[in-house]
This record gives sequence, structure tokens and C-alpha cells, in this order.
Amino acid sequence: MTYAHTLAGDESKEILRIARATVKEYLLSGRIPPGTPHRPSLVAPAAVFVSFHQGDDLRGCIGTTHESSPLFKAVQEMSIAAASRDPRYPPIRLDELAAMTIEVSVLGNRTPIGGPDEVTVGAHGLMVTNRAVAAQRGLLLPKVAVEHGWDARTFLEHTCEKAGLPPGFWKSGDALIERFTAQVFDEKTLKTGPFAPR
Repeated sequence: MTYAHTLAGDESKEILRIARATVKEYLLSGRIPPGTPHRPSLVAPAAVFVSFHQGDDLRGCIGTTHESSPLFKAVQEMSIAAASRDPRYPPIRLDELAAMTIEVSVLGNRTPIGGPDEVTVGAHGLMVTNRAVAAQRGLLLPKVAVEHGWDARTFLEHTCEKAGLPPGFWKSGDALIERFTAQVFDEKTLKTGPFAPR
């Protein structure tokens, strides 16, 4: 079931507040804060990615592609994972957390496509799955292509490489290519109260 809500500004701020409070509590005590939001938009199942940035540099990013948990719970789980288990970066320490900007991407509907002609750079993210080995899957969020100046074909090739596949794998009969949209928001843009970077 695809996440169908469009988050308002206050809902996005609440999600970012939950992400930061969760990581702070986890780093302090090893626990996840209790409680459940009451808004339907925050408890509907959703696939999310959570990113931590230190200035302009990525410091951790992990997500899930399946709508198996309520949005707020998925954000809690992925926030902890991005802060502590992204193998590309050292775990974030409590004394570093205040300097981090948190970004959340809530994934929308995934649509199977045939190739780059059906991709709009900036609007679509991509996921490539090897039908023969389902665990071989790569996903890149919509903004990645914009940040690197890629066209749609290059974006698709890099998504294949993210899955550990050759760049031209998307032409294979074993390739499942899906595009998706995402609601993306971060603390810097939304100015989430005391947690907003100065």
C-alpha cells in the first residue's frame, strides 16, 4: 500500500522533531522514545529514508523501500540506523548531533518503467532490482541526479551500480526499473525551532 498523504509543514516539522528526539534518546540511553502520534498521516505505513548532513557533507543515510511500518516508527528506526549503522561513515556521537541537519524523504508511488525516456530528473527517484537475485537492489533519491548534474540515462546507470550491477544492466530482461516520487524536507528549510541549525 503506497503512502498517499501529502504532509503539511507542521506535520513535516513533527517528523523531524521525532527523528532528532529519537536519535538523542538512543545515544543517551540505547532506547527509543515511547509514544504514538495521533495524526493519521503520521501513523500510515510509509517507506522512508533519513539522512544526516554536516554542513554540505553527507554523514549518514539509510532507508527502507517497503511500507511495512507506520511513518513515525519507520522514521525512528531509519534515524537510528543512519546515525549509527551506515557503513560508509563513523557513527554519529552525541556531541556531534547538534551540528547535524536531518533530512527525511517519504517515498511515494513506485511505477515500473522501461528506460530513461520515462524519467524526469529532479522529480523522480529510481530503484533497480535484479529479478533473478531480488536482494540485488539499488535506490537513488530524486535529488541525487540534480546534485551530480546527471541526465536520466546516467542516473539510471548509477542506480544499477548502487545495486552492485553493471551500469547497462537496466537493458537486461532481468532488470526491474521503477521510478518514484518523494516528499523531501529538512531542518534547515523548515526551521524546526530549537533544533534548527544556526
